[in-house]
Amino acid sequence: MELIDNINQLLGDDLKKTLKPQARLKIAASCFSMYAFEALKAELEKIDELSFIFTSPTFVADEVTDKLQKQRREFHIPKSDRERSLYGSEFEIQLRNKLTQRAIAKECADWMRRKATFKSNRSKAPMQQFACVQAKETATAYMPLHGFTAVDLGYQQGNAISNLVNKMDEAAFTSTYISLFDQIWVDPEKLEDVTAQICDHIASVYQENSPEHVYFLMLYNIFNEFLEDINEDVLPNDRTGYQETLIWNKLFNYQKDAATGIINKLETYCGCILADSVGLGKTFTALAVVKYYELRNKSVLVLCPKKLADNWLNYNRNLKTNIFARDRFNYDVLCHTDLSRTSGESFGTPLNRINWGNYDLVVIDESHNFRNNDAFKDKETRYQKLMNQVIKQGVKTKVLMLSATPVNNRFNDLRNQLALAYEGDSENLTKKLRTGKTVEKIFSNAQASFNAWAKLPPEARTARAILETLELDFFELLDSVTIARSRKHIQTFYDTKDIGPFPERLKPLSFHSPLTQRTDVMSFNEIFAQLSLLKLAVYAPISFILPSRLKKYEELYDTQVAGRGKLKQVDREKSLQALMTTNLLKRLESSVQSFRLTLESLRANHTNTLTKISTFNQTGNLSLKDSNIVDMTDQLEDLDADDDDLPMICADEIGGKVKINLADMDLPSWEHELKVDLEIIDGLLTSMNRVAPADDAKLQHVKSLILGKLSHPINPGNRKILLFTAFADTADYLYANLAPELLEIQHINSAKVTGSSAPKSTLKKTYDFQEILTLFSPRSKEKSIVLPGEPAEIDLLIGTDCISEGQNLQDCDYLINYDIHWNPVRIIQRFGRIDRIGSINEKIQLVNYWPDISLDEYINLKERVESRMMIADVTATGDDNVLSAQANDVSYRKEQLRRLQDEVIELEDLKTGVSITDLGLNDFRMDLLNYVKINGDLNKVPTGMHAVVPANLDLGLQPGVIFTLRNLNANITVNQHNRLHPHYLVYINQYGEVVTDHTDVKRLLDLVRSCCKGKPVPITDACRLFNEETADGRKMQVYSDLLGKTIRSMIEVKEEKDLDSLFSGGKTTALVNTIAGLDDFELITFLVIQEEK
Repeated sequence: MELIDNINQLLGDDLKKTLKPQARLKIAASCFSMYAFEALKAELEKIDELSFIFTSPTFVADEVTDKLQKQRREFHIPKSDRERSLYGSEFEIQLRNKLTQRAIAKECADWMRRKATFKSNRSKAPMQQFACVQAKETATAYMPLHGFTAVDLGYQQGNAISNLVNKMDEAAFTSTYISLFDQIWVDPEKLEDVTAQICDHIASVYQENSPEHVYFLMLYNIFNEFLEDINEDVLPNDRTGYQETLIWNKLFNYQKDAATGIINKLETYCGCILADSVGLGKTFTALAVVKYYELRNKSVLVLCPKKLADNWLNYNRNLKTNIFARDRFNYDVLCHTDLSRTSGESFGTPLNRINWGNYDLVVIDESHNFRNNDAFKDKETRYQKLMNQVIKQGVKTKVLMLSATPVNNRFNDLRNQLALAYEGDSENLTKKLRTGKTVEKIFSNAQASFNAWAKLPPEARTARAILETLELDFFELLDSVTIARSRKHIQTFYDTKDIGPFPERLKPLSFHSPLTQRTDVMSFNEIFAQLSLLKLAVYAPISFILPSRLKKYEELYDTQVAGRGKLKQVDREKSLQALMTTNLLKRLESSVQSFRLTLESLRANHTNTLTKISTFNQTGNLSLKDSNIVDMTDQLEDLDADDDDLPMICADEIGGKVKINLADMDLPSWEHELKVDLEIIDGLLTSMNRVAPADDAKLQHVKSLILGKLSHPINPGNRKILLFTAFADTADYLYANLAPELLEIQHINSAKVTGSSAPKSTLKKTYDFQEILTLFSPRSKEKSIVLPGEPAEIDLLIGTDCISEGQNLQDCDYLINYDIHWNPVRIIQRFGRIDRIGSINEKIQLVNYWPDISLDEYINLKERVESRMMIADVTATGDDNVLSAQANDVSYRKEQLRRLQDEVIELEDLKTGVSITDLGLNDFRMDLLNYVKINGDLNKVPTGMHAVVPANLDLGLQPGVIFTLRNLNANITVNQHNRLHPHYLVYINQYGEVVTDHTDVKRLLDLVRSCCKGKPVPITDACRLFNEETADGRKMQVYSDLLGKTIRSMIEVKEEKDLDSLFSGGKTTALVNTIAGLDDFELITFLVIQEEK
């Protein structure tokens, strides 16, 4: 008897001596590893047979049902570890990282089929572990033997304190062990034969894998925790029947992913922002989520801007135009502005009796309109009312927000929207997130990063630069509560064969039209000079109160704003004056007619006020009603931030809250200012009245442009044109001057839709808003179902921004902006009506009309007006309101408007700040979830698997390898910069240069997805080339070296980031836990991108 200590003498070496030809090897141990086979390959090849007993149940069917197994998963870890150790135990990682496991598995499986039989202990009874070698003359026994792995053989280091083995060759001992083994071996009660399972299992290592299988194995390892967290409660419940609804079956694949993701996020975090790009169909995605909750008997409220109400109301009423009538939607629709009303009705609902607290789900369309704004004394803002009465009160309310631009350049906008989901108490969300910091802290850090980035020179201000400075926690937060994909993302990573492509965008046409060719009319610049002289004192009565009387009004009307000092009524008036000046300018830019009408209403306002003053001066004692002048600033509150079509406010129409007694005013000064303004207004009106439609240069140009398009369509037979303007006045003017003529000469029908009056068309019958849109875009609006047997069709549609969002009008291929909206986002949203996925048009054209001045002049003009507004605004509220929503960062806008002259830009490319599109990992989770639902768990699949795909430079796939690694050393975080820690993805090319490092997680996952998803069988040619190069996986040195370089690259990136962190504010990551090297990582999968020969 001797002692083997596995330090000076190794068990493996001793076995090599005792394993003689024709010997029989009997082992009872907890696990078997193919690396042990490899170490003793030559000797094992010569023996007669191996009989192996797994001493604890291994590879036998579980008696526990699946449901129990999920709850008791931790007790089953040892079993799955035993099964996994077949391809190397946790201490044989070095061997596995040589990447030769495929070749070894092949040899091992071949040998097993010929020489080995495996049985497993099927009882709970413990069994002793030992090995016996029976040769012709001698027998040898070894015990204890934990497992049959390279560690137990002494060839690799394990974690045991000692690894002593007794070797016995005395007949008395050996015969006892052999008879014990033989006795158990033949007892079917105790053992079950598992040879077939083992051979199948090991075959999975060396067979060719399909790219899709490796993709899902990678996802399974990375997002395993997500699967564990997910239970029936936070996933859509199939039993509700939501998958049978019309709306669900109308969705494209990417919309279904979003809808499932939204439901999961709403159930987990109570809130979600859907910010998919323009033209991807957010309305339908939201409707599918609404239907799911309605099927669960929940009550739903949709809050939308007034101009979009008709769109939502179309689907919850029993109307012909409702293509989902069979789904019987029954949500309520109210407008954003209804939150600040307490009486009257909204779409038939009495506002004073609404049970605000009883909604289980609130869908907020255009949720970026909900920014905190402080308003009048003792009055709740819309935001506060939504928070206090709808969300906090009554039943637990979930919030789904829809917005194409949730982040501009203030993260507070995003935080305020999210606050609706966590009921204003960020702790509600913080405790559900896997972040180290609170929500408040994450946002303040993100804002600091953004501010630093915004100060960089324009060329350094790239999207990549900001993403690198934002913290991990910020991405974790976004990923938890937002879903935002761009068009590029959908085109690249989804199979859009069934949907069809996006149409090709032709270069935009830009026209700079003068007001008129007449010489006796002022030019654009002259008019602007006159407008700059207007004081608009009619909107600022408080500025003319006598100093001695001022205190009384200040006490009445100034509002204390929390933490920011006073909001003065005087400043409110300045805001109103600035807003009205801008309104005049925008209307001039739109059309002569709109400008003319606005001047007329302004003139009436002035003459009425002057009449009041002169009557008061003569009598000195008006009746109480007439002696008061109404301050009009409370109109500011009811304006929609994005609404351009502002009313020209008249005092007579307002039951204003702020009333000023004429006796308290410095009337001579006010009267003087009003008369000066009136003179300017009269001068402008005289000039404008000279311009008849025949003299209106822009109108005549657009007429000839339309006739040109009708005679030369850009897609064969398509005569449709969509004409946008910001103002209803201009739409009326265009309709009056275009429609009759087009009907008479071209025999085409026209229609106009504005938010402010009933739709009109040249057809004999009257149609409502939705019917007009259906007749204009019969294919996308499913006219054959909605209005069967209706022969009429409309080819020219004139509309305001009431149709710039949430409408699918893609039958049309030609869009004209009759006036350029000051916010480029709106232009992109307008174009999104026809620039949509699945369009039948090959090409689409955008036409923009600009004022007849150079772009620089135009932008400077806007800057001057806006800086006036901004000054007024900052003093007025110190926070967001109508004005700052319209006056965004000018330097960005300059660049955008310049680009808009030559190209159609994506919303995400606007560079207005941080775009949150394409940062979320939701698509991958949904992929995994759908896969596991159909194919079951992947926890038994070995790691280290690979697939081979051909290179494809169009997708960004150059020859090389994408490795997925798991960090084994719990103390190490290669950095605070990797969102997937402890998993690391790195893409390295065949020359050992890093293509994409581990910090760019989203890009790497996207790449793998684009080349693997939808490829369920191995790609034969690529596999053949790879196998030739590596001698069927035996010569893996090249790839093994690339793996080493990959890990070194991670260390270098960490050091570089650490150095950055030393010299930037905040906590440094330098000198914190570094990586020793290869042995700190386990290879999960690798994807070989094979160069085609």
